[in-house]
Amino acid sequence: MKKRILIVDDDQGTTIPFKMGLENQGFTVETFNDPKLALLNFRSSYYDLSLIDVRMEGMNGFELVQELKKIDKNLKVCFITSFKAYYDSLIQEYPNMDHKCFIQKPISIDDLIKHIEKVLPQ
Repeated sequence: MKKRILIVDDDQGTTIPFKMGLENQGFTVETFNDPKLALLNFRSSYYDLSLIDVRMEGMNGFELVQELKKIDKNLKVCFITSFKAYYDSLIQEYPNMDHKCFIQKPISIDDLIKHIEKVLPQ
């Protein structure tokens, strides 16, 4: 069965290549460029993994994940960020969030898949 991945990033320059690259590797991928729209369309127990940008307009990635986890407490999350300093400050601001998987942009599809394989069981 194909692994299902949710990608939420307000930059189409991230979501489009991630979607294409992951689908070429056999994943099923759903993308949103608006975190509020992602929340409205979220399906509990559907996604094997979510890749969520940290910095987005209207709702940051940590806030989005807090809301998504109210719907699906078992949701696996990797945060995407290009701002190391922002990451450090957000860990202090949201100490109860799961911070095990952070993906630094820019990243190649091969390296992205390596991150995903660490998080998802085969």
